[in-house]
Amino acid sequence: MSEPARSRGQIRRLVLRSGESVVARCRDFCRAALTDWDWPGPPETTGLTEEERDLAIEDVLLVVSEAVTNACLHAGGPTELVIRLSPAESPENGAASGAAGDLRIEVSDRSSRIPGFRPRGAPGQPGGNGLIVIDRLARAWGAVPGEAGKSFWMELATPVPATGRPPALPGGP
Repeated sequence: MSEPARSRGQIRRLVLRSGESVVARCRDFCRAALTDWDWPGPPETTGLTEEERDLAIEDVLLVVSEAVTNACLHAGGPTELVIRLSPAESPENGAASGAAGDLRIEVSDRSSRIPGFRPRGAPGQPGGNGLIVIDRLARAWGAVPGEAGKSFWMELATPVPATGRPPALPGGP
């Protein structure tokens, strides 16, 4: 019997040349990976409700959308999207039984300019909030310079149920 993908960790890469609908392609790519990995884990073993699970997936897709859009607007477009699922921790380490691992998302582009918060724009004007959204939804984020630009990365933790605790383990208290 093989071990579930979420317990081993996984990596998916999408090379991006150019073209229309790059944000939608990246969202679809990430949604497919999350579905294949059963991230963040099934409701019956994570303690997450279906709504909490769906909201966690939408948060990941929003972060991807914002990072890819920023690469399009400020860095000449993305060149690669990488999504990594870290190995799931065991319940002995405090993880929920059946919970998937944390995610790391990387968007590479050709610009060496490191992203930073922009001053607030005029009220009612669109734009300028992408990094604020990422900062609020991601556990951590940053950028790593490379030979041909940079890689902007974000880490998202596996969600916990609104109750704040995982479901009881079989045979447990």
